Amino acid sequence: KTYDIEVWLPGQNKYREISSCSNFGDFQARRASIRFKRAGKKGTEFVHTLNGSGLAIGRTLVAVLENYQQKDGSVIIPEVLRPYMGVDKIQ
Repeated sequence: KTYDIEVWLPGQNKYREISSCSNFGDFQARRASIRFKRAGKKGTEFVHTLNGSGLAIGRTLVAVLENYQQKDGSVIIPEVLRPYMGVDKIQ
């Protein structure tokens, strides 16, 4: 099963994918022979694996700029990003 993470891009008037996460069950573990043993049980089992791509930086940046741009052209930095940016607003 795959989950796509999308962002709204006002300039394109649609949602665009920026990342994808998949549950591969034990498929990759079988190919790589990755196993684990449950405490108190005999034998081993294959682990289940997840696969996730990083964020598409270009689309992610465009989404922040387009969604937080003000009428005067400045961009309000989302609160969660402020500790990393060191500013509240780009003018």
